[in-house]
Amino acid sequence: MTEISSMIITHTKASIGDIESAWHGTVEDLLHALYSHELVDECAVLMTCNRVEVYVVSPKGSKVLFEYAKKMGVPDRIIEFNDHEESLIHLLRVACGLESMIVGEDQILGQIKDLYHTAREAGVTGKVLDTAFDKAIHVGKRVRAETRIDKGSVSIGSAAVDLAEDVLGTLEGKTVVIIGAGVMGSLVARALAHRNVSAIYVANRTFERAEKLAKELNGFAVRYDEKDRYIVDSDVVISATSAPHAVLTAEMIQQIIKNRNRDLMLIDIATPRDIEESVSTLPKVKLYDIDGLREISERNLRKRMQEVAKVEEIIKEEYELLKLQYKKQRADKLIAALYSQIQDLRIRERERAVNRLSAKHTLGDFERGVLDDLTHAITNKVLAEPTKILRDAAAEDDTDFITAAAALFGLDGR
Repeated sequence: MTEISSMIITHTKASIGDIESAWHGTVEDLLHALYSHELVDECAVLMTCNRVEVYVVSPKGSKVLFEYAKKMGVPDRIIEFNDHEESLIHLLRVACGLESMIVGEDQILGQIKDLYHTAREAGVTGKVLDTAFDKAIHVGKRVRAETRIDKGSVSIGSAAVDLAEDVLGTLEGKTVVIIGAGVMGSLVARALAHRNVSAIYVANRTFERAEKLAKELNGFAVRYDEKDRYIVDSDVVISATSAPHAVLTAEMIQQIIKNRNRDLMLIDIATPRDIEESVSTLPKVKLYDIDGLREISERNLRKRMQEVAKVEEIIKEEYELLKLQYKKQRADKLIAALYSQIQDLRIRERERAVNRLSAKHTLGDFERGVLDDLTHAITNKVLAEPTKILRDAAAEDDTDFITAAAALFGLDGR
């Protein structure tokens, strides 16, 4: 069986700029370019902000990928070239979140599903890659069901949302104001998007950025100088600007709470701080800062790291099953080719017998049926034992025997 080779470019060796320069067009463009190569039987590509991974099934996969990298001008220092076994284990680890910047993150599994679907829709995958990606998706789901590798927020943005949910009991039906539409504010907003809040208001000094983020979340953009009147009616305020000074002072909050009859939760995840520390002394105000969130984040990350050994055991177990699956496929491919060869012979000899008998006797459907059944039975009985022996040889990884059998019958034993 022709095996998988892969070319891996990830955040472990490459900068974001390096990764972006390795893309060279859309996923579809890359798949088309790879599949058009005379030595490529199948291909698939994983492209995210943190990785570009190319998988090919080819009798000379390493050569194909090396030439592709050279043609695209991708520097050797950021590439890892993997053989069949390394490619499969890496793909399983990626699906489980072990190769992500944030260990155990869930987004990568959905990205694998989507990008594999793209390759299948393009008609560039086959039995070898279908088997690998189906297994990777299965293992990714199993790991998340049987371990806690993805439990607990490990980014400050999502930890802030978790904290708000813990303190308030639920965020369902709550109103949240986010101040700042940069990277951190975006992470907060996206974590909130799945919490069924009543409304999300995004305030930013550049209103266009607030509009863009709010649109992504079905929220509302707020002009920066009007944020106070939205805070009055909110349950939670999460501030994440890059301002060099406080954007919410004790004086401002004091004015806001005059018009409220319930507690106000403030979460400051900015560096330097967005909210004056003295705000915590005001009545009906609960202030949380980034130091507390870092503790939550680091604690959750330690918990995830404790799950890594369990995940690796699952990967090891599933990889052995995957190898057995490929072995059976190799035997089945050889057996199918053998049956096809014998079937062609059976049909030719059956027709020869019919023609010879027809020269002396009139043959009806019954007689033809008897001849067809006879040749079928002989074929199946002759091939029954070779079929069993070939499958046993594949299960025992007896490649020499399979290769010899392929040569004996003049079949493609790859």
